[in-house]
Amino acid sequence: MTTSRTLYLFCSAAPPVFDVARVIEAAQADGWDVCLGLTPTASGWLEESLGGLATLTGHPVRSEYKRPGEADVWPPADVILFAPATFNSINAWALGLTSAFVLGVAAEGIGKRVPTVAMPCVNAAYVRHPQFEQSLATLRAAGVTVLYGDSGFVPNQPGEQRPEGYPWRIALDTVSAVAAPQP
Repeated sequence: MTTSRTLYLFCSAAPPVFDVARVIEAAQADGWDVCLGLTPTASGWLEESLGGLATLTGHPVRSEYKRPGEADVWPPADVILFAPATFNSINAWALGLTSAFVLGVAAEGIGKRVPTVAMPCVNAAYVRHPQFEQSLATLRAAGVTVLYGDSGFVPNQPGEQRPEGYPWRIALDTVSAVAAPQP
């Protein structure tokens, strides 16, 4: 009997979030049971699609913490993918600021040793801020696989659109590579 593994897909409010349904379908084709978590702004951007995304995943889309004592509506994660991860999300996560649900679960995932992959989505102006490289180094030192630069996302100039799009396939392939082997 084959059981699917659980992928927590966490997304910040960046343009690639609008491709999330296609990404979920690709992850499901790779054998993942996908649970979708969004930052509050990303949830607002996708508000009209949340019901359809919940149907697609078979799980509620989450952007808020559950109340104490409430049962968790998601199965435990086998792996976490945080993409697109904005400048704000990367820095808050690295600093341990967990006001947003996805940041809290990603931070806790480090402590639980859940294999975690992050792929930023930031423009070249943001990456010039000194905190960004420090945050990437902090996440890498904590065991997060960061797909940035030649091995993942390459920043574009502010306002520049990329015709080839966000490298989602690199992220999904990396998720499969870092996840513990299926029993």
